[in-house]
Amino acid sequence: MATLERRGQPTLHYEIDDFTDPWRDAPFLILQHGYGRSGRFWYGWVPYLSRFYRVVRPDLRGLGQSDVPADLDRDVTVERYIEDLVAIIDALGGGPVHYCGESLGGILGMVLAATHPDELRTLSLVAAPVLINTDTQKTFAFGHPSWQDALRAMGSRGWAEAANSATRFPAGTDPALQRWYADEMGRSRVEVLIRMSRIASSVDATPYLARIRTPVLGLYPAQAPVTIQTQEQALRQAIKDLTIVHVPSRFHTIQNLMPAALARQVLYFAAQHDGVACDEP
Repeated sequence: MATLERRGQPTLHYEIDDFTDPWRDAPFLILQHGYGRSGRFWYGWVPYLSRFYRVVRPDLRGLGQSDVPADLDRDVTVERYIEDLVAIIDALGGGPVHYCGESLGGILGMVLAATHPDELRTLSLVAAPVLINTDTQKTFAFGHPSWQDALRAMGSRGWAEAANSATRFPAGTDPALQRWYADEMGRSRVEVLIRMSRIASSVDATPYLARIRTPVLGLYPAQAPVTIQTQEQALRQAIKDLTIVHVPSRFHTIQNLMPAALARQVLYFAAQHDGVACDEP
């Protein structure tokens, strides 16, 4: 466990998983979670990555074990998230590092790659939209006037449980996984989720895409809704060095549904750009 303390800023928590050879100066690979989650959601990826990379799992400010700012409107913004990521990279010794972000964490990765190109070696996106479309926002309202109203009425765990059933997991998914997922999101303070929902509803990575020069890997469900397929086309048109891999699913939570397959894709992508072996007999 590591923490980053800065004057006037919330303390950030991140885990470092390192099973690389001690005589190697192995690169860092940041795994950034998305909306309302924490670094714990990457648990299934760590065994596949940490033998070859020093894996870093930050908790966004306000979530997990990172501090909750006193003024959420002022201090929970895309700009603050990017500043935090750059500060963590600096604390690790400076870039470039590999970065993998899921969902909102992927959107942050696109902004980071465009605005701080020297910080990233590769960028991997896991079911990361360019923006959260209005259909998804309506789904997340669950019959309430807005996404924010739903959170107020249902609470963090109740909302997470409803989202699990609506968009995240197929029928037949292990009920224990779904309970764990809802329990973990239920730890998040509802006022933080409300503030984050406003960010997620408005953030749009489209203006940043053409500025991305970092090699990008996109991992997406093969049967994604048409709106997501349209966003994939925007990625293809704007990002010069882009590889998209589709996995057999139509659900958003591929990160937790197929961790081994996706982690290996990220591992091979990063290793290819480092020119190192990422397998052992």
